[in-house]
Amino acid sequence: MNKAANLLKEMKISHLGKVLATCLSDLMTTNKDVYYLDCDLAGALGTTSLMENYPKQAINCGIMEANMIGMAAGMSLKGKIPFTHTFGTFAARRVADQVFISGCYNDANIKMIGSDPGISAQTNGGTHMPFEDIGVFRSFPNITILDINDEVLLRKLLPEIVATHGMMYIRMPRKGSECYYDSHNTFEIGKAKLLREGRDVSIIASGVEVYAALCAAEKLQARGINARVVDMFTIKPIDKAMVIECASKTGAIVTAENHNIIGGLGSAVAEVLSENQPCVMKRIGVDEMFGEVGTSEYLAQKFGMTSDDIVSACLDVIQRKEK
Repeated sequence: MNKAANLLKEMKISHLGKVLATCLSDLMTTNKDVYYLDCDLAGALGTTSLMENYPKQAINCGIMEANMIGMAAGMSLKGKIPFTHTFGTFAARRVADQVFISGCYNDANIKMIGSDPGISAQTNGGTHMPFEDIGVFRSFPNITILDINDEVLLRKLLPEIVATHGMMYIRMPRKGSECYYDSHNTFEIGKAKLLREGRDVSIIASGVEVYAALCAAEKLQARGINARVVDMFTIKPIDKAMVIECASKTGAIVTAENHNIIGGLGSAVAEVLSENQPCVMKRIGVDEMFGEVGTSEYLAQKFGMTSDDIVSACLDVIQRKEK
């Protein structure tokens, strides 16, 4: 059994909001330029301790998302490193103009956290279930987009996020995240992580769909099919070399994302393939639908994002490849 399969068997569930609070606490202690701004959702995310322990570095901006981004932009231009947080639906649509003008256009240095993207919003329902946040920001110049769903990945990337100047959008669930990395893993913004080698088909996933992709690979292995699994945790800039390598080695690609199939990971991969190494591919994600109330399990089935859906997509592209 390979390493990825072992990690699945040992898989634990993590509360990413609390992990974020712990890591930011360490960073705010050692670097007084690191700030945390929140739109009255610290209790929901699990970062209330930052407000209590760092009254000069943590600010509750109230339910005023656009003002928070404007404040953060001004702070960053004075040398501060502000992290901002609100639910993903507000972190993208509601503040798009402020992010574009005050942030990207000014080459500001804001680290924006959009929590509970896509189906991880669960019972908050369709109004709080962003399937378009990556698509909104992908077209903005001067922004990096990260899709994180693992505790180790978040812990390891945060120091690099602080050390790297520029606008960043970090989408992540608050709680209930599967852990599939061990502490020995290393990561680099802009470089995908190969989780499993394979020759028949490549599954390029991000966020909550990485765990589903690993489960799908196990199911495919039982059928005698070798699936390559890649965590494309940096959506922009996408790791073009990894996408081309997947196309070259397997000749068939399935993308899996917790997002609309238009404008997100699938679109980014398709763009790379069309210009460099065309191959058969299929996108797993939300197909032009709004969110609704439900558990993540129900919603994954509703929107066709389960491991079984990924398996079916893989069988389809392999068949098309052989034809």
